[in-house]
Amino acid sequence: MEKRIRRVGIFLVLCFVALFIQLNNIQVVKAHSLATNPANPRVTSVALDNPRGDIISANGVTLATSVPATSGPQRYQRVYPAATASLFANIVGFDSPVYGNYRGVEAEYNSYLTAHTVPATSLSSLFTNRTVEDNVTLTLNTKLQATMAAALEAVPGHPPAAAVAIDPSTGAILAMYSTPSFNPNPLVSPNIATEKAAYSALDPTSQSTPLIASAYQQAYAPGSTFKMVTSSAIYEHDPALAKITFPLQGCISLPDTNVPFCNYGYNTPQGPEHCGGNITILFPVSCDTGFGQLGMKLGPTSLYDEARAFGFDQKIPIDLPPAFVAVSNFPAPSTFVGNIPYLAYSAIGQGNVIASPLQMALVASGIANKGVIMKPHVMAEITSTQGKLVKSYTPTPWLRATTPAIAAKVTALMRSVVTNPIGTAYPVGFPAQDDVAAKTGTAQVGVHSQNTTEWMAAFAPASHPTVAIAVVVPNQPGSLTGESTSGPIALKLITSALADHL
Repeated sequence: MEKRIRRVGIFLVLCFVALFIQLNNIQVVKAHSLATNPANPRVTSVALDNPRGDIISANGVTLATSVPATSGPQRYQRVYPAATASLFANIVGFDSPVYGNYRGVEAEYNSYLTAHTVPATSLSSLFTNRTVEDNVTLTLNTKLQATMAAALEAVPGHPPAAAVAIDPSTGAILAMYSTPSFNPNPLVSPNIATEKAAYSALDPTSQSTPLIASAYQQAYAPGSTFKMVTSSAIYEHDPALAKITFPLQGCISLPDTNVPFCNYGYNTPQGPEHCGGNITILFPVSCDTGFGQLGMKLGPTSLYDEARAFGFDQKIPIDLPPAFVAVSNFPAPSTFVGNIPYLAYSAIGQGNVIASPLQMALVASGIANKGVIMKPHVMAEITSTQGKLVKSYTPTPWLRATTPAIAAKVTALMRSVVTNPIGTAYPVGFPAQDDVAAKTGTAQVGVHSQNTTEWMAAFAPASHPTVAIAVVVPNQPGSLTGESTSGPIALKLITSALADHL
């Protein structure tokens, strides 16, 4: 009998210990996650009865705030100030009564922005109001963002152009804009009919809807900007290839095909550009025949490995909802088995190679930052409404793309694109004091189209980079090297960023 009582006692003690552990787990360890879980009915109730935290630019401009609602079931309404609403719509997102925390910062940092209960830190705090909301300060600067938007909106025909500017040493996004943009304010209207009509007008099921930010949600053939990766692969995997001198050629024959592989201009009355030499000449003139041959000699595995080292074929870890971040692609080595001509096209950023503007900005950043690509981010810090620091971003490396020595060699090639009179970015007119390193690019749109996608990737000052950029302008009428459309945009961005010491 005594043994049974002892066993029951031990069992009850163990139950008490388990209960104690679970109570601590719920009230301490999981308190914040449970208190902010969207499935928690109290979260919904609190969100309807309280304002959301502000979203603020790097230079202190309020991009999103809450004001008392004049109608509807909510006590507060989300407002995006008119001066910056469309400028930041695809970064900030919107908080909609119907569609919820829609993409952008509003979705990614919802648990901080929405009113939430913070864990008790003392006995006395158990009896105080612990419902708070936090403010999110971004890395993006309104002046550079406005410069970027104006330059992109000025492109004739208003194509879905995009650009990204990054601090290569930290990964901070300084500006990121896509055209066309939209005004998020009708999408947060307390009038449900107004909200639904505004959403429908944006044609949300279309691939060209303004709701898709082409800067980081769309990928295009990067054209000759990919030669930054190909050149790095040559120095990394077979540096002897950099010394090969190719003869002047306008077109070459590829194995197993009768289709000629030509330089830009092949479809013009004057015919294709003739170019040759070693990599120090091939790169500034963007010689496709030379790089196509280098790609075939280098081999698919080396090119694929280098592309992955620069972030292709993997999700970019930017602090925006990951489901909407485009994955850039370089074909797997098995794709090229029995198809070596395909490798020549891939080496110049065509074939099935695709990249988002964010991806190509990161490639430029990796070269600028001595081979290290930092994790890109839009959040600088999170503070309470009382001004207390809740969280700040710590710059974190993402990938070791290449070595400092190889990055220096590719930087020298990119400088020559700007400074050498034969360089494809020389006509842009970058000021010498800005010390710009750049790579232009074009990619044919479709098999039979004469239109091209125009690119430029660049960073400055090349000796101590503070900004790296990528610009894409799709579906342009037959440009040769891309600098005529993308170059002026890149010039304005770099000039503005350096002038403001961003």
